[in-house]
Amino acid sequence: MGVVDTIETASEKMIYTVEEVDLLDPTKIPRHVAIMMDGNRRWATQQGFPPTMGHWEGAETLTEIVRAASELGIKTLTVYAFSTENWGRPADEVLDVMKIFELYLSRKREFMIKEGVRLDAIGDLTRLPVEVREAFYETKEATLGCGKINLVLALNYGSRDEIRRAVVKIVEEKISPDQITEACIGAHLDTCRFGDPDLLIRTSGEMRLSNFLLWQVSYAEIVSTPVHWPSFSAKDLYEALLVFQKRRRRLGG
Repeated sequence: MGVVDTIETASEKMIYTVEEVDLLDPTKIPRHVAIMMDGNRRWATQQGFPPTMGHWEGAETLTEIVRAASELGIKTLTVYAFSTENWGRPADEVLDVMKIFELYLSRKREFMIKEGVRLDAIGDLTRLPVEVREAFYETKEATLGCGKINLVLALNYGSRDEIRRAVVKIVEEKISPDQITEACIGAHLDTCRFGDPDLLIRTSGEMRLSNFLLWQVSYAEIVSTPVHWPSFSAKDLYEALLVFQKRRRRLGG
């Protein structure tokens, strides 16, 4: 089955109530949340759909979660959209995913502007199809004035590759060894503009980092949920924040 040419509206999912939100401490909302959006294909298999439909539904879930994250006071949401390893998937599936990216970035542009979503990305975008890159840069430019929440897409992203590229930049800048501190390395990473995540959420029940933000999540709280990404709801996000707030963060101290 090929990619359909419209992004369908996702089915309504359970949301949190006002009473539930009142349980959250507004002073302890994580500023930066990273999400590993896992389980699109497994969700599609369970529904009897081809993998592409899982990716479509996952794209709509992202829209819902961006809105919910913004309402809850999260300032940066970084999502693992396409890894450097994902190129190894079937060629047809990769093409479908790239088309979804292109359409999503174009058709959600007005939504982002209206909701105050500032778009950005991490990863090596040079390998992405030109249509995807054009759609991304156009939407990024259109949302530069937005300031409610940053939506950071990890596209053709791998943490080891990110660290490798950071080392290359340090070498090219001829920085002396005595000046190569942790802060120096951090300043050369893709995420330097956003800071490290406070909370990492992985959907679909997996318990590994899968080459995602290896440097940045050193002291992040990690929450794994069995829910596949297309079924992940605003209520699931709320519950992850509640878990986060119950943790005692010692940050190595």
